[in-house]
Amino acid sequence: MRLAGKTAIVVGAGQTPGETLGNGRAMSLLFAREGAEVLCVDRLIERAEETAEMIVAEGGKAAAFAADITKADDCTAMIEAAKARWDRIDILVNNVGIGGGGDGPAHRLEEAAFDRILAVNLKGTWLSTKAALPLMREQGGGSIVNISSLASIAGGNQVAYEVSKAAVNRLTTSTAQANAAKGVRCNAIAMGLMDTPMAVAGIAASTGREQQAVRDARNARVPLGGQMGTAWDTAYAALFLASDEARFITGVVLWVDGGMSSRIG
Repeated sequence: MRLAGKTAIVVGAGQTPGETLGNGRAMSLLFAREGAEVLCVDRLIERAEETAEMIVAEGGKAAAFAADITKADDCTAMIEAAKARWDRIDILVNNVGIGGGGDGPAHRLEEAAFDRILAVNLKGTWLSTKAALPLMREQGGGSIVNISSLASIAGGNQVAYEVSKAAVNRLTTSTAQANAAKGVRCNAIAMGLMDTPMAVAGIAASTGREQQAVRDARNARVPLGGQMGTAWDTAYAALFLASDEARFITGVVLWVDGGMSSRIG
């Protein structure tokens, strides 16, 4: 019960269909198991509802809400819905991240893809954060957890995605500094290669390869045990940063990557 009595918004609480569990769903489930009431937010309401139903079936407390966080009005509505339910918001998780669809190295990246990916990954994270901060500042505390990526410091084939996640890291540290005096913490989790539906199934679909072939190739790149992480690894890192155990931690980018970032340097 590490989050007993706390309220949490998880943006991206639904998941892409696939063989494994997604990060947003795992975080929502774990937060509820640890005592939090969770507002499961997703652009596709049916995915958010499925996560909320899973929580309720386990005896937890959850509700679903549809929002496109690239739209400021949707972010405001999300916060108002949470405020109406609870009067306060203790935790906000910005689990957003898209790629592909015209992304690539600088000489091949398409302008439309750059605009779309930055709008979701960076602007969406900022709009969601901006909407939540007035209430968190007023209540004298809160924890924001942003989902970043190893791609923020590595790679060369997805410029829009890489730049967007590097910017999320800086948004995290800036938000932490600007709100520390009000007791609001902001940290990020930079994930390495994870065995999630969006990653494995998405790559398989875009490249025409079998999912297991994609999974094997990704596993081979991970220093720690030659095995990708799972959504639960993301969820437990988020649980720590969201909890009072991390009360003196803000402005941190936590690498959850099986040692890949240390190998890169």
